[in-house]
Amino acid sequence: MLQVDLLDAGATRRALAEVAPEVVFHLAARTDLNETEHLSGYRDNIDGVESLVSALAATPSVRRWICTSSQLVCRVGYVPRDDADYAPSTLYGESKVCTERIVRASDLERVPWTIVRPTTIWGPGMNPHYLRFFGLIRDGRYFHVGRGPTRKSYGYVGNTVAQYRALMAAPLDTVRGRTFYLADYEPLALEAWADGFRRALGAPPIRTVPRALAVLTARVGDLIARVRPGFPFTSFRLNNVLTEYQAELGPTREVCGELPYTVDQGILATVAWLRSVWTSPPGVVR
Repeated sequence: MLQVDLLDAGATRRALAEVAPEVVFHLAARTDLNETEHLSGYRDNIDGVESLVSALAATPSVRRWICTSSQLVCRVGYVPRDDADYAPSTLYGESKVCTERIVRASDLERVPWTIVRPTTIWGPGMNPHYLRFFGLIRDGRYFHVGRGPTRKSYGYVGNTVAQYRALMAAPLDTVRGRTFYLADYEPLALEAWADGFRRALGAPPIRTVPRALAVLTARVGDLIARVRPGFPFTSFRLNNVLTEYQAELGPTREVCGELPYTVDQGILATVAWLRSVWTSPPGVVR
């Protein structure tokens, strides 16, 4: 894996020239939702992509590239009319719209592009936000909201890697200039997924609270978040939990084929990783 500061156009060109890759996977990005005032806070997702396009044009070895965008180019629950129909609700999502527009406008006939939009990807190596979520399940402090089921297109990381590999190896005419969502093909029920982790962790049963109570609690969280940015339970986060989301994965399945891991296999592998993280010394994430 090549690591380089994409904001340094010269360094990017030199790095690609040295490695001379045939396929480039663009995964570099700022991925948090913390920026709420200035789109420039996501320069990596805008200027960095422009720099990469320039470097690709100057690298004769490259034959194709896969650029990673995000499902959040559209707000959760919005169904786009086509690949260029955008409806972001965050500055991060807006920055990824810029990413896609730069890619679509690039004039690199020699280096055809493919855009991928991962949904929520879970599994070993997840970020601290998810560590907190699973910690709540382990400690018996997580709760379901309403009766469900709430179905969402999530992707186990092992399956997502398999999809990247399949897109890399696919005949060029099946992926050139196309956009694919990345997730497991069957949407999971959030409640059943969380309960699967509960059983694997040997945690107490998950309680269910009425939706009205959760909404009221989230509004209190909104007030707390004004003085404590990053507070975990707000109306924004509750809405993301309650909104069903099922990505259009037919084209992905057609090109990438069946996936190697089941949800249950993913849960067991993730729990093994969680246990190793929770028993690691402070500051160490395996």
